[in-house]
Formats: sequence, structure tokens, C-alpha cells
Amino acid sequence: MTIRATPEVASQLRTLEEAAAYLHTPVATLRYWRYLGTDGPRSMKIGRRVMYRQADLDAYIERQAADTGGGSAA
Repeated sequence: MTIRATPEVASQLRTLEEAAAYLHTPVATLRYWRYLGTDGPRSMKIGRRVMYRQADLDAYIERQAADTGGGSAA
């Protein structure tokens, strides 16, 4: 049985390469974070592909900003 994601859900998923470009991070770094399981944005496997939800990428950026003092110039 094949389950297909709705277009709305599928449009919010990012490939490993897209996530790396969005975060301005090398693909190898995202792979390493995933291997460690301790840092980096949440990810999932769909079939053989590693995918990231856009919301998880945004949440990761927010966590990093909070951990580094918000990143605001004052």
C-alpha cells in the first residue's frame, strides 16, 4: 500500500541538499549531526531519503539564536 503526502505537506519537506543550502551549512555537516544524533535540526527518513520539515529547520535556527544570545546587534 502506498501512502502519498498531500501537496501541502510535501511542499514543506526539504531534502538534505535543500536543508543544507537553507542553513548555509555543508551537506556533510548535516550528515554528521544526524550520525551523532545530538545536534542539528530534526530529520526523518522517507523511503531512502533523509528529509527535513521546514518548521524543524526554522526551530533549529531559533534554538541557535537563543543559545547565542539572540544574534541581535546592540
